Amino acid sequence: MRKLLLSTLISCFSIFLYAQEIKLPIDTIVVTQHKTIIKGQAISYEAQTGTQPVWNEEGKPIASLFYTYYRRTDIKNSNQRPIIFSFNGGPGSASVWMHIAYTGPKILKIDDEGYPVQPYGFKTNSYSILDVADIVFINPVNTGYSRMVKVDGKLPNRDTFFGINADIRYLSGWLNTFVSRNNRWESSKYIIGESYGGTRVMGLSLALQNQQWMYLNGVIMVSPADYKTFDDNPVSSALNLPYFAATAWYHKQLKPELQQKDLLDVLPEVEKFSINSLIPALAKGGFIDNEEKNVIAQKMSDFIGIPKNVILQQNLDLPTQYFWKELLRDEGRNIGRLDSRYLGIDRTDTGSRPDYSAELTSWLHSFTPAINHYIKNELKFKTDIKYNMFGPVRPWNEENDNTRENLRQAMAQNPYLHVMTQSGYFDGATTYFAAKYSQWQMDPSGKLRDRFSFKGYRSGHMMYLRKEDLIKANDDLRDFIKKTTTNGKPAKY
Repeated sequence: MRKLLLSTLISCFSIFLYAQEIKLPIDTIVVTQHKTIIKGQAISYEAQTGTQPVWNEEGKPIASLFYTYYRRTDIKNSNQRPIIFSFNGGPGSASVWMHIAYTGPKILKIDDEGYPVQPYGFKTNSYSILDVADIVFINPVNTGYSRMVKVDGKLPNRDTFFGINADIRYLSGWLNTFVSRNNRWESSKYIIGESYGGTRVMGLSLALQNQQWMYLNGVIMVSPADYKTFDDNPVSSALNLPYFAATAWYHKQLKPELQQKDLLDVLPEVEKFSINSLIPALAKGGFIDNEEKNVIAQKMSDFIGIPKNVILQQNLDLPTQYFWKELLRDEGRNIGRLDSRYLGIDRTDTGSRPDYSAELTSWLHSFTPAINHYIKNELKFKTDIKYNMFGPVRPWNEENDNTRENLRQAMAQNPYLHVMTQSGYFDGATTYFAAKYSQWQMDPSGKLRDRFSFKGYRSGHMMYLRKEDLIKANDDLRDFIKKTTTNGKPAKY
């Protein structure tokens, strides 16, 4: 009888446990202490991971953002150290990619070119920028463990968070709270955004200044997505050609006289052709002279390894999806969108686009187990909430995108503010040449050009997955931070 009663109680208790609503604490912190070695130097640091609220105008929490904050602890005046706030993109992507593969103190286990290896896990990042700056990785609403919070039994309106300007508005307020809570107002401040994060940090630069009165030293854009370069026009089409050429060169699809050259000797020639010849040709549309059309098509074919007749069939305007399918069609392979070094296999060799993104499936293969294991076992943050690598943020309001102009205005107002762009040559989603073009268009006067810099890498969207570029890109960040930390120089023209 006693056994039956005990069994019944256990059963009821189990039902009770599993009947509970899965909730994340709205405001909580877990702190752990760590040691590592960066560039041969022993480093002690604290990892603070947890959630911090977003409040509405009535002071009620409407969302809780999951973050991880790394703070070096073995130096004096740590609150005056540079601090960098890191975002990924999507929109709807967690801040996982740069966290455990680029700037953080730990990186996932992959081979030197970025491909998954088993057993999954993480290792020391000997190239992290934690030696020169503290780092905060922030997950916007519905990414990572970040979620909306019910107010009076109802979730807030989705348009509070999911749009270009809404995203900038609430994140700028959240950053103000974080800086105040952690006593970082004395620090020189930087924001870094990858992919859509480029749009995000362009907008945040001015919002932080004009709404939070927080002035930055630097904005870093990694493989940035500037929506204004994606419009259907001759310019956006022509900007793809240097990426096509870089990818064809990597896969050895060019004729010998070009293939034998180094990549950085080929690309300037293609860039010049794209600006000076291809844009005017595409602008003429169906009224282009037939002779000129053939000359342009042949030159494109030489640069990108696609037959001239195929380019003519596409009216000189080769869709990127078609290129990913066509370049290695005869070899029975497609190439990756975000990193065209990656190869995939389709159901059929025919068709106009790949069946799937070869690079993204590879990345999710290695990142997902690593971040879940890392947060639970290294950072000691435990929850039953699902970690959203990509979260539900659609529809996303793209109206009134003034982020490019916002960044220009922020730079004009703040003589301290510098901008660096980092791009991979083999990125077919946010191409390196589009990133260059975005910089060119940001300040038509040219008065701010000495505060812009561009760094290119022989890899794709997440250029840091390739070990050689991981080292170089972190060193570029380190140099940028050191260069723009002014130490007593007045902010004036």
